[in-house]
Amino acid sequence: MSDRILTVGYSQLVMPQDANVIGTLFGGQMISWMDIAASKAAHRLLKGTKADAAVTRAIDATEFKNPVHVGEWVNFEADIVSLGTSSMTILVKAYAEGRHDERRLACIAEFTMVAVCKKKDGNYEKISHGKQIG
Repeated sequence: MSDRILTVGYSQLVMPQDANVIGTLFGGQMISWMDIAASKAAHRLLKGTKADAAVTRAIDATEFKNPVHVGEWVNFEADIVSLGTSSMTILVKAYAEGRHDERRLACIAEFTMVAVCKKKDGNYEKISHGKQIG
């Protein structure tokens, strides 16, 4: 049995406006895209629950492994690896892919997302997502 319960993919093409001063992908842009990938996994997990959304609680263990260049694709794999009562831990791996080279691990990070529900007053509160592993 797999140790992950849900995997989703997401891709982005690195454009010139995404680059830093040395011409590689800006780290903040990478984290933003990884957050989107984690959010997509959370969205899929929360289908059919009372949760309205999931929000980012924490980003841990981020490690930039290899640079990504303008014109390359970044392919994200987001795996939900554990669940709490309202939270979920999502491991996101970003792979760079150029036209002339092999796919390579560019970045890895662990996201904690929390299920939330909108209250009548317009504020959000965390709620149980009711999901389990296994």
